[in-house]
Amino acid sequence: MYTVSLSSMIEKMSLENLTPDIELSSIKISQPDVNRPALQLAGFFDHFDSQRVQVIGYVENAYVQRNKEIGFENLSRLMDYKVPCIVFSRSIEVSDRVIKIATEKAIPILRTSKTTSSFMAEVIRWLNVELAPRITIHGGLVDVYGEGILIMGESGIGKSEAALELIKRGHRLVTDDVVEIKKVSDETLIGTSPDITRHFIELRGIGIIDVKTLFGVESVKNTQSIDLVIKLEEWQKDKQYDRMGLEEQYIEFLGNKVVCHSIPIRPGRNLAIICESAAVNYRQKKMGYNAAQELYNRVTNSMKKEKNQDI
Repeated sequence: MYTVSLSSMIEKMSLENLTPDIELSSIKISQPDVNRPALQLAGFFDHFDSQRVQVIGYVENAYVQRNKEIGFENLSRLMDYKVPCIVFSRSIEVSDRVIKIATEKAIPILRTSKTTSSFMAEVIRWLNVELAPRITIHGGLVDVYGEGILIMGESGIGKSEAALELIKRGHRLVTDDVVEIKKVSDETLIGTSPDITRHFIELRGIGIIDVKTLFGVESVKNTQSIDLVIKLEEWQKDKQYDRMGLEEQYIEFLGNKVVCHSIPIRPGRNLAIICESAAVNYRQKKMGYNAAQELYNRVTNSMKKEKNQDI
């Protein structure tokens, strides 16, 4: 199970810490969802997930202020479950009594100026990315015309050279050699680079080059969705390769399927142009146009016309 530190969330969401005496370094968040403890403040704790970040908005705070004895008692019970933290939205004024209870129970009290719904949406989105299932694979990831192209293949086949040529043609490098893939939803995979190798490319015979320094900040990118996979492989004379593309081939990462093209490598083939063409063709298919299907329809219609003429 992956976790994220509470300190990271405070920094990312620009939260105000109202309990500075509480040590935060050991507090970890393991659940991407958050909870508005309305039922808990009313005394109902069945099925309560205490591992979630607790968010108190205007309604919850108004209930506590109107029913102070019951509200403070149930708020204290909620803290007994050792929740990661309690966040008050809308810059709500937090009473000294709440701060005292939280300090005694070592539960951080945080505050944001955002509305409750906007803060919840933002923190859930961020936690989903930070806590997403992930794997590390061998390959390179490049942003080509806004599409994330994952280039895979055996070591030494030319992945880094293809990525470098794409960068020279104005596209952006995400990572070379090692790709960290996160599953942020059932439809979306996000690729990024390990911190150590970020923006570096290894070229055999030359060594390590810093893409960001050589080509500028517009040539690199930290994260990118993985939309298309291109697998480079040695040309095999006897192997049958797909020449029409009527049926999509897929590769699976973390349960998500991604369109995959196997590209045979021979001397003289320009891999950068092939990757660009694959990216544009993929975009066309997303917009409803399939060149292979269009050619198939033309051939079929032509054969029908010839058959009718013969009759």
